[in-house]
Amino acid sequence: MTDSKNGLTYADAGVDIDAGNRLVDLIKPMVRATARAGADAEIGGFGGLFDLKAAGFKDPVLVAATDGVGTKVKIAIETGLHNTIGIDLVAMSVNDLVVQGAEPLFFLDYFACGKLDPDATAAIVAGIAEGCRESGCALIGGETAEMPGLYKDGDYDLAGFAVGAAERGTLLPGRDIAAGDAVIGLASSGVHSNGYSLVRKIVETSGLGFDAPAPFAPVMTLGGALLTPTRLYVKSCLRAIRETGAVKGLAHITGGGFTDNIPRVLPKHLGVRIDLARLPVLPVFKWLAKQGGIAELELLRTFNCGIGMIAIVRHDAAAQVMDVLTRAGESVALLGSVIEAGADRVVYDNHLDLAM
Repeated sequence: MTDSKNGLTYADAGVDIDAGNRLVDLIKPMVRATARAGADAEIGGFGGLFDLKAAGFKDPVLVAATDGVGTKVKIAIETGLHNTIGIDLVAMSVNDLVVQGAEPLFFLDYFACGKLDPDATAAIVAGIAEGCRESGCALIGGETAEMPGLYKDGDYDLAGFAVGAAERGTLLPGRDIAAGDAVIGLASSGVHSNGYSLVRKIVETSGLGFDAPAPFAPVMTLGGALLTPTRLYVKSCLRAIRETGAVKGLAHITGGGFTDNIPRVLPKHLGVRIDLARLPVLPVFKWLAKQGGIAELELLRTFNCGIGMIAIVRHDAAAQVMDVLTRAGESVALLGSVIEAGADRVVYDNHLDLAM
């Protein structure tokens, strides 16, 4: 069979198979570096394999989570800084696994773009691999989709899929959460990966470019500071769960902030009382609040404000849990306690310190 004269190719349609093959060659060493017990972290097949028995589980319950990084990718695209957005992708899913008491086992990613840039995409995958290594999970597969006409050249989007496991009977939240239990906050690294449509709107109205010095961190550019990756809480939280036996519930503070996320792990008859004066507000949130004129309750429902994870623990073990978390590298604050629910599931005392 011969090609017809002037016959079209896939490349003529905007899809470069050779670029895709080059990308695979670039990322294979990164993927192999995420290997763990139960997975060899090789890519190239039609599916990834995981051996639960080899991972040491006896009677496991699988827990799955999926997420993306939202419009934070627009800042990565506009600045050309792609090396940390993959960490965000992993963090958004594995942090959702650990709140259920599950150990992350493996991760898969989906990357879609208009025109594949192997070097930029490899930088993104390098971040994904780093996030997987820090979380103890294997990157066992993924998909790269080049879709000209659907995405503009330079644009891309990401989705991540994580699977973890816990031994049956150990899942969180526990059924024994009760009024009087302590509420502990684990510090965030920044905005994490929620609220970026509002962040970008505030930057636009400020008149600042992403290459300008960040008003809240002058040693960094604004774009670089806003791309600070989401903190990974997996190892520290698993350590606190296993060493203390006192962690009853965890809440990942994502979209919806404190107001919407904390009640997700509580029985319907319970709420929490939070002392906002104890909350360590990061400078980025002070700047966003001032520049955008954002009301306090809106801040608390949109951003993490400086606390990326909430732990609900037995009241008499609060100091022990805080000590374990601190030794695991977390900055922690005792924020309040569990209460009987009233009209509001989350009750706030005092105010956030938003002074710059």
